[in-house]
Amino acid sequence: MATIIPFLYEKREEKAVYFTSLLKHMKILVATEKPFAREAVEGIRQIVEQAGQELALLEKYTEKAELLAAVADADALIVRSDKVTAEVIEAAKQLKIVVRAGAGYDNVDLQAATQRGVVVMNTPGQNSNAVAELALGMMLYMARNRFTPGTGSELQGKTLAIHAYGNVGKLVAKKGKALGMRVVAYDPFITDAYVYDNDGVEKVDSVEELYAMADYLSLHIPSNAETKASIGYEKLISMPKGATLVNTARKEVIDEEGLVAAMTEREDLKYVTDIAPTNAAEMEERFGKRFFATPKKQGAETAEANINAGLAAARQVIDYLLNGNTRFQVNK
Repeated sequence: MATIIPFLYEKREEKAVYFTSLLKHMKILVATEKPFAREAVEGIRQIVEQAGQELALLEKYTEKAELLAAVADADALIVRSDKVTAEVIEAAKQLKIVVRAGAGYDNVDLQAATQRGVVVMNTPGQNSNAVAELALGMMLYMARNRFTPGTGSELQGKTLAIHAYGNVGKLVAKKGKALGMRVVAYDPFITDAYVYDNDGVEKVDSVEELYAMADYLSLHIPSNAETKASIGYEKLISMPKGATLVNTARKEVIDEEGLVAAMTEREDLKYVTDIAPTNAAEMEERFGKRFFATPKKQGAETAEANINAGLAAARQVIDYLLNGNTRFQVNK
């Protein structure tokens, strides 16, 4: 593919005819341990088949061997949270593109894909509203004592701090403001104050300042070498009295020992997460109502998000194969 794409942009008038021949037998595999909704699958099928390509489904598989066999002759692969390891990429001799239907892509071995010349994409923004609504729901749940008897508190007038001001963070900010919260945000990659001001959000200059202001801290950072175990004792102990950390990002960004130490020292701190920590049972026993983890990650588990992400993934696969569009490539 690397030698074909420049040719396409030089001779656009020949593109459609050239690719109709090139893609005649392209196989696009959707491999999902937890399948897309039926509506999403039918939408994916329509997109793929209207482009003249073949759709293959591997759903509810339980053994890696099933995935290895299915990808052997696949030209494109669409997954959800399925692990696309170096072994999987090695088994897929014809593979040209992997699309992770969702924002996070740490389930794909980027190094192995890059070495094989395989493009990896995500579908940013498709699950964002679902995750943002969950984050606000978690805040309300903890503010009202997990809906058990007792006096709770209101979100109105509280400071909502957002760590990473991307697609989800901006939606959380908008919803928090609608509830009457003061919203502050920090993102080292967005330095233009106008971006924040335009949303009515206050820009914070450091992550330390952000945590020190947060009645509710909504966490949206990715998991990578710089962020793993980066949220721990020092940041948490600096939070105001009664503060709540809300994690709809990734488990790996939390320093779990530091979290336990902070919550032990500060009996007013709360932690609610969509990704259960390794020691979830211990934390439930030790911290009671101050801790809650969903039984399974639910951020993108809405019908709307499921459909949106699946259709976006299919469109991106076809657009890449037809037009060489790498807009959402994450392994550049």
